[in-house]
Amino acid sequence: MSDVIRVHREGAILEVTMDRPKANAINPKTSRLMGETFKAFRDNPDLRVAVLKTAGNKFFCAGMDLKARSEGETADGDWGIGGFGGLQELRGLNKPVIACVNGMAVGGGFELALSCDLIYASDHSSFALPEIRAGTLADAASVRLPRRLPYHIAMELLFTGRWMYVAEAHRWGLVNEVLPKEKLEERVWEVARLLANGPPLVFAAIKEAARVSESLSFQDAMNRLTRRQLATVDVLYGSEDSLEGARAFAEKRAPVWKGR
Repeated sequence: MSDVIRVHREGAILEVTMDRPKANAINPKTSRLMGETFKAFRDNPDLRVAVLKTAGNKFFCAGMDLKARSEGETADGDWGIGGFGGLQELRGLNKPVIACVNGMAVGGGFELALSCDLIYASDHSSFALPEIRAGTLADAASVRLPRRLPYHIAMELLFTGRWMYVAEAHRWGLVNEVLPKEKLEERVWEVARLLANGPPLVFAAIKEAARVSESLSFQDAMNRLTRRQLATVDVLYGSEDSLEGARAFAEKRAPVWKGR
């Protein structure tokens, strides 16, 4: 696609690699490219899973490109269709996205990983939100992190900007698995292939239900699901795949998902 954003496809899996030496920092142009890439992934019915990785071993992503910021780019500028990094505000992305984190995920880089559904990380990775030291707000992390971590741990990270090394991130459940860097991509692709063979309409319903329920009480969320008031749930319950799942179970065979 470009020197900065590379894509590789294997069947229903799209691997997206960001490559901006030396630290994979994100400027507005890169963010817009990322947004267009993930929008195309979202809108392609033949693609079911995305893997997000970056080049190099030291930095997964250093967040906002401070050189661009110093040259006049603003934090609330045009980051493209998906917001900063192309993912965190991309609406309707009801497909699994896996973050393959190798190295430091700092500021917006940490937020980029948080925008994914699963996070697999190498054993030398680390995470931090240093925005507080620059007198600014880690906006997406301020929304997402207290929902992913115990409140007091999230506030500590946001208030102090301290480093969280990968073993601690795994202990708090922020990272799914920690692996040696030479095993990381192999494991991520193993999971991606597993999900690519799964029921895409169910995955879509799960993602929409999880997203919508964040602002609802338990009962209100359940009412919307059971009354088929979420678009993805309504599609699922009226789909060929829903019938196929029941038939496959009764016939003691593996289901064949068509996404319709």
